[in-house]
Amino acid sequence: MLKEIRRVFQVPELKAKIIFTLLMLVACRIGAFIPVPGINAEIALSYFKQASGGGQNFFQMVDIFSGGAFSQMTVIALGVVPYISASIILQLLVALWPSFQREMAENPEQGKRKLTKLTRLLTVVLSFLQSGLFAKYAFRMNMSTPGIISGELLDIQIANTPWLFYLLFMFTMTTGTILLMWIGEQITEKGIGNGMSLIIMIGILASLPTALGMIFQQLNLSSQEPGQMTFTGVMVLLTLFVLIALGTILIIQGHRRIPLQYARRVVGRKEVQGGNSYIPLKVNYAGVIPVIFASSLLMFPATIAGFAGGTWLGDIAGMLQPGTSVYLVLYVCLIIFFTYFWTATQFKPDQIASDMKKNGAFIPGIRQGKPTQDYLETTMGSITFLGAVFLALIAILPNLVGRFLGISQTISYFFGGTALLILVGVVLDTMKQVDSHLLMKRYEGFMKVRNRGR
Repeated sequence: MLKEIRRVFQVPELKAKIIFTLLMLVACRIGAFIPVPGINAEIALSYFKQASGGGQNFFQMVDIFSGGAFSQMTVIALGVVPYISASIILQLLVALWPSFQREMAENPEQGKRKLTKLTRLLTVVLSFLQSGLFAKYAFRMNMSTPGIISGELLDIQIANTPWLFYLLFMFTMTTGTILLMWIGEQITEKGIGNGMSLIIMIGILASLPTALGMIFQQLNLSSQEPGQMTFTGVMVLLTLFVLIALGTILIIQGHRRIPLQYARRVVGRKEVQGGNSYIPLKVNYAGVIPVIFASSLLMFPATIAGFAGGTWLGDIAGMLQPGTSVYLVLYVCLIIFFTYFWTATQFKPDQIASDMKKNGAFIPGIRQGKPTQDYLETTMGSITFLGAVFLALIAILPNLVGRFLGISQTISYFFGGTALLILVGVVLDTMKQVDSHLLMKRYEGFMKVRNRGR
């Protein structure tokens, strides 16, 4: 392992990318400790702990995704959830927007720039909406627990409304989200790995000490009385941790090989013999993106309902609490949907069939052209279904085990399911990018040696 790490840092360009990524992630974590001006982070944190009562709700899910920034009302409290929500909305709109699809096909670079611009604008709008509702919720919190908001901000009012507090709160949190969006894009462009996924991963890792502390606290090792959690529950959690990690690796790296044969062809005056190869169709083409999308999409309306309050909005927030039957059913359906949706937008069977025909390749027993395209679509659809169902089962397994054994949902959520799926998936994706850089550099270095030898 040390040898591999040393080899990674021997490549100057890769070393610079890794250092740049780490510095950007450190900047993200600094923002998690800077509260919004006029907010007492300690009182806000104690209020959220008291409000949760040891259980899990959508506020705690947002807090885990933001690495504890949400409960302390810091500048990056919203995290990248508005950006992900904006990406989901625009991806769905693009699928229903024929003119934009044609523009993407004819000029991919210009279409990509337009999509990025629209995503950024929608992120700002959603950030303002969420931060405004969060400000209203913080104002209600301050009425029940005075001291969360500074009195100087509340004294400046227009029409009995503390507009200065609202504007400062909304602009600060929106700026924090925009900063995270910029950092994520910079990591994707100049660093290593997917920037948004790494920001979510570093937030989840920041919650690890809290989760470990809860386990030791519930074991009650300092007393002879039995704690809320037993060693059996800890062993079950560790077993789940290992099984989910292995299952995630298998499902992300697993693929089905479609055999290929190449016809004989004439190159110059020589006839080149055909050969054999295969097309690797991934069992889970989307990776952990469906899990991230499904979690973010469920958090967004639940958080709005929780902030806004009211009778029917409160009922919606109650139904969408993590661990409830409605939440689990919607979560499974969204994971399956986004797995198919992402695969449909990224996997291009028509292009693969066209390239095979140009290169004289064919699938044994399948004619070239449209029959090959149909065969690839059908095969990909069947293995995608298996991958989506398996991914959904891994995601909800800790909730079911937590219910059965009486383990706190906060602990089971962190050590299995969504959080662990994201962690393992992002690490695997980043390692693949590092591997590709190493292979590329080794190849270029070998070619330079050959040229000098000549």
